[in-house]
Amino acid sequence: MQYQELADDIVAGVGGKDNIISVMHCATRLRFKLKESQKAHTAELKNNPGVIMVVESGGQYQVVIGNQVAEVYRALTARYALDHADNVEDTTPQNLFARFIDLVSGIFTPFIGVMIATGIIKGLLALALVLGVMDASSGSYKVLFVASDGLFYFLPILLGYSAGKKFGGNPFVSMAIAAALVHPLILEAMQQQQAGKPLTFVGIPLEILNYSSSVIPIIFAAWVSSLIERWVHPRSPGAVRNFTTPLVCLLITVPLTFLAIGPAATWLSRLLAEGYLWIYSLSPMVAGAVMGAIWQICVIFGLHWGLVPIMLNNLANFGHDTLLPLLMPAVLGQAGATLGIFLRTRDIKLKAMAGSAFTASIFGITEPAVYGVTLPRRRPFIFGCIGGALGAAILGFWHTTIYSFGFPSIFTFIQVVPSTGIDASVLASFAGAAVALVFACAMTYVFGLRESAAQPVVAEPVADPAPATLTRRESVVSPIAGDVLPLEKVKDETFASGLLGKGAAILPHMGRVVSPVNGVVSSMFRTGHAIGLTSDQGAEVLIHVGLDTVKLDGQYFHPHVQNDQPVKVGDVLLEFDIEAIKNAGFDLTTPVLVSNSDEFVDVLTLNNSAVSEGSPLLAVLK
Repeated sequence: MQYQELADDIVAGVGGKDNIISVMHCATRLRFKLKESQKAHTAELKNNPGVIMVVESGGQYQVVIGNQVAEVYRALTARYALDHADNVEDTTPQNLFARFIDLVSGIFTPFIGVMIATGIIKGLLALALVLGVMDASSGSYKVLFVASDGLFYFLPILLGYSAGKKFGGNPFVSMAIAAALVHPLILEAMQQQQAGKPLTFVGIPLEILNYSSSVIPIIFAAWVSSLIERWVHPRSPGAVRNFTTPLVCLLITVPLTFLAIGPAATWLSRLLAEGYLWIYSLSPMVAGAVMGAIWQICVIFGLHWGLVPIMLNNLANFGHDTLLPLLMPAVLGQAGATLGIFLRTRDIKLKAMAGSAFTASIFGITEPAVYGVTLPRRRPFIFGCIGGALGAAILGFWHTTIYSFGFPSIFTFIQVVPSTGIDASVLASFAGAAVALVFACAMTYVFGLRESAAQPVVAEPVADPAPATLTRRESVVSPIAGDVLPLEKVKDETFASGLLGKGAAILPHMGRVVSPVNGVVSSMFRTGHAIGLTSDQGAEVLIHVGLDTVKLDGQYFHPHVQNDQPVKVGDVLLEFDIEAIKNAGFDLTTPVLVSNSDEFVDVLTLNNSAVSEGSPLLAVLK
């Protein structure tokens, strides 16, 4: 039930079912394509306790959920019948790069988890051979080997299905095209060709290639097939189009693939692989440092999918890849920064969050750590990136190589073991990972948290709470008349946890909000239920009238100011109908937060009882 409620909130937050073109999911995030992204309520989705972060990138509206994303996806698609939504025509304009990222993620996402699993099995088998635990000629080894290698060997067939769906064609037609590419007769024909017996198709010479494990040829073939299908299908008689359309697609696309698409795409894939190797050979150490530093930034915006074809292409062309190992220190760098926060902080909620995020990070799922722990505090994220750069530079210097596909995690250690046994490059992977994790952990522990985060002050209401050593203090007065409630008692975990900033909550006595500071309106929410202010002294104050009141879509709220408007203490910001909102079933508890609390020494509550407009409420210590 909790997944269904979250799914409902997310659909409402992205602008409703009618605003969704398609949706899919990867390891941690729902990836929407929306008709109009401006209809989405991004701020409210970010405030949802079940959502870690919202990112717009690569033409996708990405809602980061965490490890429960598959359950939320199932609940969402079951209720809203979106499981076939990716066949809906997308008319949203996108730039070329955004379309490329969307294309790659759409093709590889459906089976990326299985590919990672098979890569881990292959790594374990390599380690078993090196340690002498198994023999390559044994039945046990062969059974496990085909379990690990079968998917990659027949990878074109899986790509045929997902690419066919992504291009809007019949995925089973593109699967049939892919099956033709890896058919045993083609492998025999290739052997005949190598023996000096060339083949022709209607008199045209054929260049037979081994398409097993290939990536690019079938993607191009699926695209061509989808174009043919779009032209043929509406022009075929309705009674026979179910088989005439696939018939025409196969008769045209399969020969065309063997004659032109396959050789051209294979040449392109080899050029891409050799181009990467040329760049890598210029300075493997520098390449490692760069990739280790920017990988998590790419993950934040979903741009990491652009590198997946390069990794798979390297494996298909060379049987190994040097790009993927460079990313493992970047993952463990964020894990180290998260561990540093876990060891340093005395905030119980932050410690619990950091502990669970650290566990997920070492297994390659860094979104909870990045969005929930390191990135909001800036320095830990930076230390994690620097640690990743240092560690990856070590791997690059020693040319650490991976022999099966996976995503960077602690499992990468077993996937870098060559068949010849453990060598210096394998030892370098351990050294690089240790440097990344230890550096990020140590730097975060010492410099990553401000004193208030490491040793939070529990304040009692006093006339002047500022210690003598703190010479600057900004006052935030109450914007509403009502009863003060400690923030941790708010019935919304996002506010109660302090993730959005420190402050207090007020149960309103009257339906009016006035400015608590001198400053400017930085964000007047379209629905009128919340407003952000930036004071003249730099405090960013968020006033959120009620819980979940975004669902009212502006009803009962009457703003009196607009974005970028200067305000003084006591100026009326907005009015709202208390009784109407209560009758609609909403909780009117109103959090008043300093959203950039981490930039100050502390934010203290000055009053724990009833307050009037303009009464002292918060003290921001600098």
